[in-house]
Amino acid sequence: MTTAALSRDPRAAFSLESVTIDEPRADEILVRIEASGICHTDLVSRAAGAADRPILLGHEGAGVVAAVGAEVAGVRPGDRVVLTFRHCGSCRNCRLGRLPYCARSTALNQFGGRADRSPRITVDGTRVRDGFFGQSSFAGYALSTADNTIVVPGGTDIAVAAALGCGFQTGAGAILNVLAPEPDSQLVIYGAGAVGMAGLLAARTRPGTTVLVVEPSADRRALALELGAAAALAPGDETAATIDELTGGGATHALDTTGRPDVLAAAVAGLATGGAVAVVGLGIGVPQLDMRDIVLGGKTIHGCLEGDAVPRRFIPHLLELYTAGRLPLDRLVRSYPYTEIGAALADHHAGRVVKPVLTW
Repeated sequence: MTTAALSRDPRAAFSLESVTIDEPRADEILVRIEASGICHTDLVSRAAGAADRPILLGHEGAGVVAAVGAEVAGVRPGDRVVLTFRHCGSCRNCRLGRLPYCARSTALNQFGGRADRSPRITVDGTRVRDGFFGQSSFAGYALSTADNTIVVPGGTDIAVAAALGCGFQTGAGAILNVLAPEPDSQLVIYGAGAVGMAGLLAARTRPGTTVLVVEPSADRRALALELGAAAALAPGDETAATIDELTGGGATHALDTTGRPDVLAAAVAGLATGGAVAVVGLGIGVPQLDMRDIVLGGKTIHGCLEGDAVPRRFIPHLLELYTAGRLPLDRLVRSYPYTEIGAALADHHAGRVVKPVLTW
């Protein structure tokens, strides 16, 4: 038995309930969850996700391995681990190292179940729909598999490590893996949530990169300046002109975390000749883009999932930067006991915290 934060109604609060979790099968890993980050994706999926309730969300888990199945290699009981997204390992994109674009990504990460459809978690005899990003880590224990279980050093800050599984990995990866700004680059980040702030911190590890942030929250603009942004602007009618003035004619790079078509259009328009924008926000709608500007300006739009990361390499790299003091991700994190999940969500919604993390 363990405690889990279940969603029984998309309009209702999470419900803390005792659930029964199965023993790990041959290819499964049982992880005692110590921390799980709350991500916007969890909230979107709660509102629009599976009709079969209850469902168990959570996709930024970290903890200690409690048990492993007979076929699991490379992970042992007692290992400290970060849980991330699943991938098949055999499709063309996986073979090319483009793991976030796995051909089976949806099947594996959107409440992917066991092949024999047997339940992994039940509550009062009722099946819980789990397998969210191969983990469903809003619980004291989670079942994962070797492809999404990353072993990290024993002394790792577990609250910071949890958010590396998705949000921090996405923002940092968009900068380091996709845009890769050179010296004298000028980067504009649209949206200073967990993804945008992680992008800001990652950009600060690139020598000679100047970062501007566009964000409606005054508190987050102030934090962005503390973390090294050269300017933090409120969105408005004069924002584009201000960016043009501060960059001397346009940004070399941009990161759009908002998922808003109008913001993407502004980000593209605000690029200098040869500039590139990475788009990580999943929104609805069609941006109004100037095709002549894109073609004649040699501009590039990169779609980006999970920071284009290979987590087994990238998560340890980010932890090395954090340990060296070059990537202060702890400035973004606030921990809450899992019993205070309601307060964590309220603070997140109000913008009082960048990355809320539940501790179990």
